[in-house]
Amino acid sequence: MSDTEKNITRREFVTSTARYAGLVGLGAVTGVTASRFFTNSNDKSDHPIKDVPAHDVYDDTYDLGKFAKVDPALIQYEEAGQIEMGCQSLQAVAVGPNDHIYVATDRKIQVFDKNTEPLWEMTLDEAPRCLTITGDGTIYLGFKDHVGVYHPKGTLIADWERLGSRAVLTSIAVAENDVFVADAGNRVVLRYDASSKLIGPIGKKDPSRNIPGFVVPSPYFDVVVAPDGLLRVANPGRHRVEAYTFDGDLEFSWGRTSMYIDGFCGCCNPVNFAMLPDGRFVTCEKGLPRVKVSDTEGTLVSVVAGPDLFAENGKGCSLQGVSNCQTGGLDVATDSQGRVLVMDPLAGNVRLFSETV
Repeated sequence: MSDTEKNITRREFVTSTARYAGLVGLGAVTGVTASRFFTNSNDKSDHPIKDVPAHDVYDDTYDLGKFAKVDPALIQYEEAGQIEMGCQSLQAVAVGPNDHIYVATDRKIQVFDKNTEPLWEMTLDEAPRCLTITGDGTIYLGFKDHVGVYHPKGTLIADWERLGSRAVLTSIAVAENDVFVADAGNRVVLRYDASSKLIGPIGKKDPSRNIPGFVVPSPYFDVVVAPDGLLRVANPGRHRVEAYTFDGDLEFSWGRTSMYIDGFCGCCNPVNFAMLPDGRFVTCEKGLPRVKVSDTEGTLVSVVAGPDLFAENGKGCSLQGVSNCQTGGLDVATDSQGRVLVMDPLAGNVRLFSETV
């Protein structure tokens, strides 16, 4: 994707979001705060911090230095490897069978073994935005407005129906008979059957079902099928992870708005998340880039990496430079060994972390 194409895509998303929320500027922790961001929202029920204790309601006069420092006792991972991708535009990372690592770049999928040695690659006609790999190696790619399904060696199997100009696909999760696609542009998760037939949306605002609706101020909106048979969906504008049945019933949620290490800060976090083999969650934040591990109920367990390891990414969000808030979000995947793989699109690499305790 050329720089011009990337700028057009970003501008389209920001314009779409402005029409939805009634504003133009998109904030982050070091610039426009969550409270300011939602001040002009047409739906005041979308305010994410109305129930947060006063000491956690923050503004841009805070000294961010203390939040960028992580207690060393919380950091229970160490770097175990790195894949340098160079100047390519990094879009997403996923892990497939045999712990092979799949990295979506500009019009390519590059595949590495578990030791980060390159195996093969496939070239695409357009830039992918997200991907997931099934147990048999089938590759599901999300492009801006549609899903493509590929054979384990890269041959196109099916090209699904396009969803229109407003669509911005950001995540795909596959169950035995269902495929779930997160559409940040339309702020909904779409449920399909395996043959690409649309079954219906999940997460649309519905007070009668106690569903508040997704708040997605930037193009980060993640979905995972958890081992308990429920979907986990990031609701980034509300700073939480929500659990849904496949039929769209909201079961519970966890997460809170806070700049402190046990919360999610900025306009919209977590941007991406993954699950470890034991059911724990690994979440990524932008603005104040942090990678953290929480238990099944959302309680902070440990930190994989703090802002000091993402120096370039941490420059991304400020009142003068909100564009990187739209493009610099970390992506994350996990493998069968419990390693955490973090893709940093601004640094141009994928870093592997192993637990130390």
